[in-house]
Amino acid sequence: MTGSPFLDSLRWLGDPAHWTGADGIPLRTLEHLGYTALGVLVAALLAVPVGLYVGHSGRFKGIAVAAAGAARALPTLGLVTLFALLVGIGLTAPLLSFVILAIPSLLAGAYTAVESADPATVDAARAQGMTEWQILTRVEIPLGMPLLVGGFRGATVQVVATAMLAAYVGSGGLGRFIFQGLGSQNYPQMIAGSLLVIVLALILDLSLLLAQRLTVPAGARAS
Repeated sequence: MTGSPFLDSLRWLGDPAHWTGADGIPLRTLEHLGYTALGVLVAALLAVPVGLYVGHSGRFKGIAVAAAGAARALPTLGLVTLFALLVGIGLTAPLLSFVILAIPSLLAGAYTAVESADPATVDAARAQGMTEWQILTRVEIPLGMPLLVGGFRGATVQVVATAMLAAYVGSGGLGRFIFQGLGSQNYPQMIAGSLLVIVLALILDLSLLLAQRLTVPAGARAS
């Protein structure tokens, strides 16, 4: 022990014993990424089609905005606890919470992506005889792709920063280090677990930011 919890957390991270085995950092990181990917994927299957329809048709936007705002206001820890009481200990409770947490960003990203398409360009596509489906998939989505990816970026960062709560109800992930450290008053381990979550969130955020910039249409990028 050095007397500094932060320096001790770095020593904890540098200990080779914490990088191997079933409770090692690599396996816990993979679990954390798996929870994040599963939560965002299920949320995307629910929210993106609805967002694309709202953005293309202009219908039910008020309901979509209100639902997204209400979902953002829900406390994630409260949801995890509530679902754990309803469905029991395991992965289902945190996964349901992660899906609810990810939906607002994905929903907003989808309908703003479609709405961002230049109306003149959309009218020109319609005048050329393109169907509504062709306009959506060949004009509106490609033009709004950066905003759509931005929705995934926001949802992913929110879920990966919250996925440590999976350990709160008996699952794995990097949250294990935090809750184990809390139970044993091993504060360097708690700080190390927090640092791992922060670094993982930053890596995912920067990766999706790069993807967002790469999806900017060539014409808009040149201007």
